[in-house]
Amino acid sequence: KVNLNHLKKICLIMLLNRAMEDLEKEKQDREEEKNRYLKEKHPPLQLSGLSLGELQNLCKQLYAKIDVVDEERFDYEDKVNKHNKDINELKLKVQDLGGKFKKPALRKVRVSADEMMRALLGSKHKGSMDLRANLKSVKKEDIKQEKVLTSEVGDWRKNVEAMSGMEGRKKMFDAAGGGQ
Repeated sequence: KVNLNHLKKICLIMLLNRAMEDLEKEKQDREEEKNRYLKEKHPPLQLSGLSLGELQNLCKQLYAKIDVVDEERFDYEDKVNKHNKDINELKLKVQDLGGKFKKPALRKVRVSADEMMRALLGSKHKGSMDLRANLKSVKKEDIKQEKVLTSEVGDWRKNVEAMSGMEGRKKMFDAAGGGQ
């Protein structure tokens, strides 16, 4: 008799061992590729026996190489960011085309101004929003007084002529109570 569960476990263990071996081989291959690339691009430095001028020239060359590498790195980072942005935009377009998101039907809700302010401002809202209470009340007596004042003025041209010159200024001064 062969135990089926036992065989499954043995197969699973063999698969996991094989995957671990493949991962180790992949890591080694990457490390070898990295070392080969570095040896090709940057040979080891020979600093012994160089004069001060030669060392300065070598430093200038290294700085120039660093600048080139930094420019390439920034360019690659920019390309990667641009591609990531494009990927996100395309994902959104796919979601829109797939029609996964439906707008729910909104219900009409009656909310008073006080409730709306409490919802927006929270506990900061203290006063009431009774708009009619804030309106200026107008009394009938005030309206009558305004009509009397406007009727007293009369024709503005006569008023200007009367007040022009020294006599008009004297009348204004006397009317203000200055000549007692």
